[in-house]
Amino acid sequence: MATDQAQDDSISDTYGEFRSRVERISSVEDAGGVLRWDQEVVMPEDGTPARAQQLSTLSSISHELLTADETGDLLEELEAADLDDEQAAVVREIRRKYERATSVPEELVAEISETTATAHPEWKQAKENDDFEAFAPTLEKLVELKREYAEHIDPDADPYEVLFADYEPYLDLETAERVLERLRDELVPLIEAIDGSSAEITTDAFSGTFDDDDQEALACDVLDSLGYDWSRGRLDTAPHPFSTGTQFDARVTTRFEPEDLLGSITSTIHEFGHANYTLGLPDEQYGTPLGQSRDLSVHESQSRLWENHVGRSRAFWDHFLPIARERFPELEAVTPEEAYESANQVSDDNLIRVEADELTYHLHIVIRFEIERALISGDLEVEDVPEAWNDKYEAYLGVRPETDAEGCLQDIHWSHGSFGYFPTYSLGSVLAAQLYAAIEADLGDFSADIRNGEFDALNGWLRENVHRHGKRYTTPELIEEATGEAFTADYFLEYVAEKYGELYDL
Repeated sequence: MATDQAQDDSISDTYGEFRSRVERISSVEDAGGVLRWDQEVVMPEDGTPARAQQLSTLSSISHELLTADETGDLLEELEAADLDDEQAAVVREIRRKYERATSVPEELVAEISETTATAHPEWKQAKENDDFEAFAPTLEKLVELKREYAEHIDPDADPYEVLFADYEPYLDLETAERVLERLRDELVPLIEAIDGSSAEITTDAFSGTFDDDDQEALACDVLDSLGYDWSRGRLDTAPHPFSTGTQFDARVTTRFEPEDLLGSITSTIHEFGHANYTLGLPDEQYGTPLGQSRDLSVHESQSRLWENHVGRSRAFWDHFLPIARERFPELEAVTPEEAYESANQVSDDNLIRVEADELTYHLHIVIRFEIERALISGDLEVEDVPEAWNDKYEAYLGVRPETDAEGCLQDIHWSHGSFGYFPTYSLGSVLAAQLYAAIEADLGDFSADIRNGEFDALNGWLRENVHRHGKRYTTPELIEEATGEAFTADYFLEYVAEKYGELYDL
């Protein structure tokens, strides 16, 4: 008995030391996250050289801590120990990070970090000037660096598969391809049927010119309405909206265009979904994988659930239109049904991913997926990206960009070196529909709650079944725990067929 107790004490001490080390690594990474937020939101234009060095230094420190012999020794001790489920999950997640990180030279990690820090302002300037050639050398360097990175991790694997696993480690690339192909094959006929429909729906409920300050006030109204915790967050603007942070500080950014009031509303709801997930992670697990989100497909499912299943519902516009009218009296004549129809119109001639409806959106993703996969494999040269991009838009959506700013320069992701990220958007949309079906199965029809601006039951379900688990489960395990089923595209395809079939009289 005494021997068992001594062994338990030893395991406890080892795990305590391990957890402290993990928390230290996490703190360095979170500090880098704050600096990246600052760079994209408020940093002075000429701050890039110093910021690149700062981010590179933090990246190197984090890499050194993670790959140190002490980390490997602690992992080895703990993997032979009798751990509880939560401890085992933390060890599993850090082991995976450790194995990938120890495969990559520290110099390469620092070079990637410094290159992406300088790439962001270069991309931003190139987009403003509609000048892909100005960004092309940096993009080419990033492609080469990420190929080298993938080669170090697994020289025998498809390099794009290695990169995809950075963002979605437990749903394999084959699953992503299968889902994307199914969406392409089943959505294209639906979009064509909608295009041929004679149904007349309102598309201009939000037409007009709207002041940025008033739009910002309305964005705050949106966040208030949904229950955003301002004591742990803030709202700012960014050219490419995003959310970042921890359960103690989850920040939202959005953007305002004078003639796109609806876009600022849906963008704010989308980013709320991300921040709401982050804020729902357990406080007591901060700094460990149990206090961190379960990768990007799950994260995107939260933003898509709030944006599409809530924010584009009839019930939401019954609730929110009166609030919008208080800010913008020119909406007085708009009915909730007209707002709903305008929020759900399908347009296959839109060039911009973040402005796309929830059907054609996935064709935007397929295009990016195919291009970046060809880039990483070497089947497409960087200089040929604009033409390949434009050709695919013409083939898939029947519209051709006239400028690179509205074409291949519109997204920020490649300037971050984030090759493999895009598929998670579609995977997240598919998962959102599966989760929403499970919520309705548990709670019944809660459209009346949405209509009354009451989101506690919905958020409570998400907290209980998704948020509180952090990374305790792998993605397939979490989906099974939350919905009782394996990951499937069935619910998304049924949802859009029913919704848009009714809207367009199909």
